[in-house]
Amino acid sequence: MAGHNKWSKVKRGKAITDARKGKVFSRLSRDITLAAKSGGGDPDANARLRTFLLKAREANMPVDNVDRAIKKGTGELPGVVYEEITYEGYGPGGVAFIVKCTTDNKQRAAQEVRSIFTRWGGNLAVTGAVSFQFLHAGQFLITAGTTTEDKLMEIALEAGADDVITSEHGFEVRCDLHLFDKVSHALAAAGIRTESAEIAHIPANTVPVTSVGTARSLLKLHDALEDFDDVQNVFSNEEMDDAVSAAAQA
Repeated sequence: MAGHNKWSKVKRGKAITDARKGKVFSRLSRDITLAAKSGGGDPDANARLRTFLLKAREANMPVDNVDRAIKKGTGELPGVVYEEITYEGYGPGGVAFIVKCTTDNKQRAAQEVRSIFTRWGGNLAVTGAVSFQFLHAGQFLITAGTTTEDKLMEIALEAGADDVITSEHGFEVRCDLHLFDKVSHALAAAGIRTESAEIAHIPANTVPVTSVGTARSLLKLHDALEDFDDVQNVFSNEEMDDAVSAAAQA
């Protein structure tokens, strides 16, 4: 694993989906409700909702659950009022973290996130303390072999994407936040399936992690944050090679 990077995160997310279906469904329900609340219940006109519906389908989330979540967001059904909150902090080794939460209790969320950071050798920071180290942008990941670089570049750049990055894992498309919907539509219309599509915090620089002990603490911190129901997404900027990662997980 080359750090807790974009591709390792996708693989890790799939493992979590398989092992923790109930929590995944709960988080997806919140995401779908908030997306429908902010952009309406029509996925054709709401790229954010469309993205979460694809994730729900991949996770085999029951259709009834999806429908209820949408109707709660559009006000057709009563439901809990959720808020989106972003926390910033530092983990072991000075690694920067951005934690996105969806909660019905801000005080509970803040206390628990702070406790998790403290437990695993990190600390919460004030707003803006680490966000400057990340690019806030639309990000699409496409697995290698599912399309060609030329085709992807033509479609993505025509839709307004800023960059298409090629690696051994596949392709990464980045775009301005406001063009996420347009790029998402263009990729879908071309039949290009994304492994991941989200408004992400992408590290502008990374922190090398060479100590197995530090790597182990970082992985524990990630696990603890992802286990907390209110946490929807975790972004960080560590970089570790496969040997260190394997040793940390052993």
